[in-house]
This record gives sequence, C-alpha cells and structure tokens, in this order.
Amino acid sequence: MTLNQLKVFVMVVRLGSFRAAADALGVSEPAVSQAVTALRQSLGDPLFGRGQAGIELTPAGQRVIGIASQMVGLAVQAEDAVRQAQGGAALLRVSATATPAETIAPALLQAFTRRVESVEANLGVATPEEMRALLAERLTDVAIGPRLDQRLPPGTTRLVSEPLLRYRLVIVAGRHHPLAGTERIAPRALAGYDWFVDAEGVSVGSETAALLQRCGVDAERIRVSASQRAAWAAAVAVEHVLARDRPSGVVVLPVEGFPAEHLWYITMATGETRSPAAARLGRFLASPDATQAMIRADGSIPASRFKPPVHITIWS
Repeated sequence: MTLNQLKVFVMVVRLGSFRAAADALGVSEPAVSQAVTALRQSLGDPLFGRGQAGIELTPAGQRVIGIASQMVGLAVQAEDAVRQAQGGAALLRVSATATPAETIAPALLQAFTRRVESVEANLGVATPEEMRALLAERLTDVAIGPRLDQRLPPGTTRLVSEPLLRYRLVIVAGRHHPLAGTERIAPRALAGYDWFVDAEGVSVGSETAALLQRCGVDAERIRVSASQRAAWAAAVAVEHVLARDRPSGVVVLPVEGFPAEHLWYITMATGETRSPAAARLGRFLASPDATQAMIRADGSIPASRFKPPVHITIWS
C-alpha cells in the first residue's frame, strides 16, 4: 500500500470513475486502474464496485475512505513542511477552469508571488467537479471558476467561495458569417451552426455549457479549441468579454439576453484546513495590486470592488 494508491483511490471515489480521476490527477487511465488493483490486492478487499447510483463502497471501503483521505492530506502537509524546512518557498496549488486559467489567473498569481515573498504558485486547469475533489483532499489550495461551496456532500472539507471577478458572456462570429449584421437574433436561431469553444464550453456546470444548452446546440455541432483565443478565430465562438484581446474580423452577435453577466469565484477551505499560502492569497485579494492585475488582464471590473479602497489611519 502506497500514498499514491490511496490518493488514486479517494479521487476515484470522489469523482465516480477511473477516467475522471485520471483527468484530475493528470495521469493515464491505465495508471489509475493499476493503482486501484494494487491497493485492492494489498488490503485484500475490492473496496468498491459499480452500483445503480454509481460507485458503491464495500463495508471495508467505507472504513478505509476516511482514513485514506486523512493520510493524503497529511502527506501534502509533510511535503510542504520538508520543503520549507529546506529553505524552499511555500507552494500554493491553484486550480482554475479553462477560461480564467488562460486569462486572469496568471496575472493575478504573478502579482501575488511578486508581492509576497517565499511563495511559489502552481496553476492547473480542472473542471468544477475535479476542483471540489482536489480541494477536499488538499491536493489544491485554491480554485478559481464557478461557485463551489454549495451542495457539498456530508463529511467533506468545508469550502467558502467569494466573488472574484464580474465578467460578461457574449456570442461572437466572423464578420462574414450569415448572422453578422442581423439586428436581433433569438438564441434558438443559433442551434443550426457550428460552435467553437475552449475546454470550458464542454465542462458540466460552466456558464458556456449552460449557454449551449439554452440555444439547443447539438453536441455534434460543438468543436473544442485548445484555448479561448483559438476559438475566436473560428466561424462562431463563445467569448468571455476580453476586449483588449479580441482579434480583428470578429464581431459580437446581437443575441437576445446577451451580454449576460456572471461571476468567477475563488474557493478555499475554511479554518485550519486552509493552507497558510492560501490565507495569504486571500489577504492579497483585498489589495489594489490584486485589483490592478485582474483589470490589466482582461479590462473588466472586479466584483464588489467598484469603488476605490479607503484606507483609514488612526493616530493616538
């Protein structure tokens, strides 16, 4: 039995499949299968099986999952302790959905590590479901994307989501597209066209995925590009408003109900389960440097930060 096997086990249980666990951990599906098989052989129990509602733990698996989760969390803490004892920087593990990972997160983390000494940030892309599981097992410290602190399973790590950035969702197309120049477009009129989106467009729970469903777009019509900017260059794209980066030849379609305003949130664990590096990032978010980093990144306005901060000094 190894820590890696336990990590794989808890992620399979949290996410419900070998494939989902492999995606979240950044490994191959066969590697996940091998780790689970080895753990089962080591403990002499299948631990879980497939039931009507998904994965069902055996009696032994129900006892092991809590212990395994604690061991994975303690292993992360041990790695951080050794890293800092050897003089290394504290590691801040950040996960984000595709669009904020491409746009605001790099600038925000760069400003944070420049301002705060002895902290190194590591950014990865994940789906909302993956981020919940990674936060629960302390495999990530911070998540940027949709709100994650609602409808959490009993017994999991408590999370808190705070508004980070307000953005507008618009629909764009090439200037020669048949709908370009139309004065008013009903969402359902877009169902018959191909859509080009980044990875967030097919992520369950994302605003882009909800938009495609609202428009009645068939899955066969959706093409996934490597990035948001790559999607913009296609015939029809879904764009989170990033005015400074919009390429020439792309126009905003006047679709009913758009632009649609949404929020990106930042989610962390609460209490003692929040890492010191995450707590420092939380404090940094209230600073003008954080606000300016996000404004420079996409030209939009941070949620709940529409007025300049007021600093009051009391002299005694």
